[in-house]
Amino acid sequence: MSWLSLSPVEFQALTLSLWVAMVSVLVSLPFATAVAYILARRRFWGHGLLNALVHLPLVLPPVVTGYLLLMAFGRRGIFGPPLEALGLQLAFTSAGAALAAAVMAFPLIVRAIRLALEAVDPKLEEAASTLGASSVKVFIFVTLPLSLPGILAGAVVGFAKALGEFGATITFVSNIPGETQTIASAIYALLQVPGQEAAVGRMIGFSILLSFGALLLSEVLARRMVRR
Repeated sequence: MSWLSLSPVEFQALTLSLWVAMVSVLVSLPFATAVAYILARRRFWGHGLLNALVHLPLVLPPVVTGYLLLMAFGRRGIFGPPLEALGLQLAFTSAGAALAAAVMAFPLIVRAIRLALEAVDPKLEEAASTLGASSVKVFIFVTLPLSLPGILAGAVVGFAKALGEFGATITFVSNIPGETQTIASAIYALLQVPGQEAAVGRMIGFSILLSFGALLLSEVLARRMVRR
């Protein structure tokens, strides 16, 4: 049982990772749904460019994404001073960790939701429109319920991605115990200290357990979407 007992620092890293992952998904989900709907149902000049921009964090080195966030939201960044004037600070804070995780998880959430929206039969939406429903009502009462398993699957995959995010997070918010130190950065820190094999093993074990559970749930939701 001692193998499962977490130290205060390890427990803080675990709970912070869960908080960061949940907040990043909750913040990303409305925007991801809107972007996925635009990509799935609209054709316009710049469609390919928008799609490329959405998926850019998947192919950029995470450190580059973190650096760009630092240049944008750091204390000397483009939006840093205006945010500080409002009493908000993102760099080197847990809120910044959630932002970095959200940016990295966003493409995966958009992709899952887009596939779910494209799987909805357009004839059902057309039938609702012919009965007098507005486009907003069609989306809320027809499109959204039919694509809900895919939206949930995207949220779960995004949660798993945010849970394991490291490169962008450590670049943007550093590795401050109790403030910005997530599971990934805690493992990195523990690896630098001799004799911490047991602690590293515990953190890796919890990380694998949480990530595997999230991916398994995503697969279940994806199967439900296919059946529907």
